[in-house]
Amino acid sequence: MRPVSVVLVGLILLIQLLLWRGCSSWLHIRELQKQIATQQKKNNNLKLCNQKIAREVQDLQDGTALIEERARYEMGMIRDGEVFMQFVSPNALQCVRPVSTINNSLRCE
Repeated sequence: MRPVSVVLVGLILLIQLLLWRGCSSWLHIRELQKQIATQQKKNNNLKLCNQKIAREVQDLQDGTALIEERARYEMGMIRDGEVFMQFVSPNALQCVRPVSTINNSLRCE
């Protein structure tokens, strides 16, 4: 009876060792689950980004509204007959020195 109990205790210890330290251990599986959750969040963010880009591409293909908006804001273009007004904050005016009669240039101090 003694050798059988030693073998059983040895098997139980081996199973415990595999459960806690093996390649399919509880700790390893928990770490993999965390990695899966992180990757799923990244995938969801990228899906949203792809959907946004797809909508933008569709807008560019279907109409000129997005092209006009980009031309206005990124390139400063205006239509014929429109008046362009630019509002400058008071802080920006403090930076500019009056035009000098000697060198005729604007500089920030």
